[in-house]
Amino acid sequence: MQQVQMTRKEKESQETESKPNSKAPIAKFSAGGIQVAVWENEGKEGSSYSTVTMDKRYKSGEEWKSTKSLRANDLPKAILVLEKAYEFMVLKDLDS
Repeated sequence: MQQVQMTRKEKESQETESKPNSKAPIAKFSAGGIQVAVWENEGKEGSSYSTVTMDKRYKSGEEWKSTKSLRANDLPKAILVLEKAYEFMVLKDLDS
């Protein structure tokens, strides 16, 4: 019997999905294996602000993994998705 192992990210994702108060990102952008998520957060006194997380997904054998480390050829993709996230955040604030 083959044993299936979950990556840390998949475990965190599964735990987050099972929590009723967890939120999904308000936007996601990706280029190749680089993914950026924009999150809406609530500060003190009800003010809101956005944050961004970035992740690189890659396959090692048959298992998908994620890392925060980037190689030189990942940088143009990271710049692209970060610019898209920034554009989304600025335009979202203009609509408010």
